[in-house]
Amino acid sequence: MAASFRPDIQGLRALAVGGVVAYHFGLSALPGGFAGVDMFFVISGWLITTHLMGEITETGRLDLWRFYARRARRLLPAALFVILATLGLGYFILAPQEQALYSRGAMFASAYAINLWLLRWSFDYFAADALSNPFIHFWSLSVEEQFYLVWPALLLFAAWLRPGRRMAVVVIGVAGLASFAACLWLTSLSPAWAFYFSPLRAWEFAAGGLATLAPAALWQQRPWLRSAEGWLGLVLIAVAYLSLSEDLPFPGWYALLPVAGTVLVLLSGAGEENDAAETSPARWQALAPASVLSLAPLQWVGTLSYSLYLWHWPVIVYAGMLAPDLSILQRFGCGALALALAFLTYHLIENPARRGGWLTVGKWALAPALALTSVGVAAAYANAHLATRNIDPAQRGIEQAAEQPSIARAVDKNCLLDFHTVKPKPCTFGPADAAQTIVLFGDSHADHWSTPLVEAAKRNDTKVVTYLKSSCRASRLSTFNTVLKRDYTECDAWREQAITDIIRRKPRLVVISEFSIGNLTRDMPAAGRKAETARWQAGLRSTLQAFSQAGVETAVIRDTPIGDSFADSCVARALWWREAPSRCDTPRAQAANDGAAAQERAVVKSVPDTRYVDLTDRFCGPTECHVFIGGKLAFRDRHHLATAFAETLEGPLEKALF
Repeated sequence: MAASFRPDIQGLRALAVGGVVAYHFGLSALPGGFAGVDMFFVISGWLITTHLMGEITETGRLDLWRFYARRARRLLPAALFVILATLGLGYFILAPQEQALYSRGAMFASAYAINLWLLRWSFDYFAADALSNPFIHFWSLSVEEQFYLVWPALLLFAAWLRPGRRMAVVVIGVAGLASFAACLWLTSLSPAWAFYFSPLRAWEFAAGGLATLAPAALWQQRPWLRSAEGWLGLVLIAVAYLSLSEDLPFPGWYALLPVAGTVLVLLSGAGEENDAAETSPARWQALAPASVLSLAPLQWVGTLSYSLYLWHWPVIVYAGMLAPDLSILQRFGCGALALALAFLTYHLIENPARRGGWLTVGKWALAPALALTSVGVAAAYANAHLATRNIDPAQRGIEQAAEQPSIARAVDKNCLLDFHTVKPKPCTFGPADAAQTIVLFGDSHADHWSTPLVEAAKRNDTKVVTYLKSSCRASRLSTFNTVLKRDYTECDAWREQAITDIIRRKPRLVVISEFSIGNLTRDMPAAGRKAETARWQAGLRSTLQAFSQAGVETAVIRDTPIGDSFADSCVARALWWREAPSRCDTPRAQAANDGAAAQERAVVKSVPDTRYVDLTDRFCGPTECHVFIGGKLAFRDRHHLATAFAETLEGPLEKALF
């Protein structure tokens, strides 16, 4: 073990990976565990800057071949092994369409560029569909590798301007501040870029780098101050783990909690291995955070942290596909399996590769690294090609059914407005001189009814005008937008303009459908659910009364059930496994929200000139709600109707409305 080894840093690694694993394994007590990745970034900035600045100070130059060879030995072998194993297991677990998609992700993961691939598809790390991507966790390793490519050049540039620590502080500080400012700006404007793009995460590495250059004499000569500094850092990390959540705009300002906490802990242990005996009485050494971070269990987990990070995500992703609704005991079993795989990977691959000489130092040092990367890319490409060949007509039909847009979106995707647009965009379907007009009003759950409604209207000399906005209910209810990470003020403004426009049109009927409040609140505590439901009831009643008082009749279509799994992926997997699609069904008590529907029906009944349309029995039997009905995929995800199945509801909807 190197003389400069710091047990407190190994303990910090354990805390970081522990938070990430706890978050991904669904431990609700640590909703901010994902901030462990930010801790890793700071630790990397500290360690790499310490190493590079030491070499620049001693020799005036950097041996980049040696540096990159060390990085390759440290990261590539274990990562490639996990990528290949995940691809292999995916053949038996993922549907061919998923294999083809995620094999492309594996290609970019092998080249340490998956963060850029995720940006290309605007993949939300916190979205529900991220749970099926077994390679998404490689984004942070890609950011780190891109940091390793740029950071030595930045430090050499500082040394070229003026040798010494002061210029390095200036250059790193300027780069860090610019990165942080851009990160703050884009966290609200474009969250995916702020989250995945390495230049916007550079400030976290810079924080660790700057900390290594800070004059540490003040606290090194005051052990009580060092101890207080370290404990404050641990408190900040704990606050981040306990108070952050996926609903907050992240990284942005909130990332300062884990970043500042990690910096303080690192500073509290700086130089301790050299001066502890002279300046730190036994009582202060015992009270220092390093005494806790040096505990054997944390040291063991910290040693395995890299391999554990690699393995934990594919383990929980595949386990969730094989056994939805994992119990607590099953999740602990997954954790034990991930630890066992990490232990084997560390001792059989990671550690031998790091200590072995097969990735040699010298001008050919990167040749084996490039070979390993090429193997990963080639294997992923071949797997994607094989998966595409395995998509049979039934699988292709599922894929096409999920991708087919509603009638409204097929004509113009902007008929369903995006989050930012406020001005209503009415879209008209049917003859302009039709005898009657019906308005369809609501969010994407109103949009999926446009398919049967437009066809039914054609046979009744009626045109349909749509007022649709994504994630925006017709009910007068201010909500929080989980993508924008803030109150959805655009929705409130759009809704009021839309109601005014609709009343001005004097349609024969306004048809409303929206994402059920029961779906939104079903995971809330009872008290919060009751209060939110009452607020929603008041908002729905207000909207219905606005139309009723204007002499406009209204029909409210009960919301569709919400399944436990994404119907398209689940049914495709079931077909691949030679199982019945019914394995993807969800119990009616859980999916249909009959209680919320009864409350909705009561509100509708209390307002004159309104009616309630309930087609739930088309999706659900007495005990189960189905995702595959009459040989058709009923839903394109968890709760939006697949268009081909929506067409089959034309008759029942016509009977209810006309």
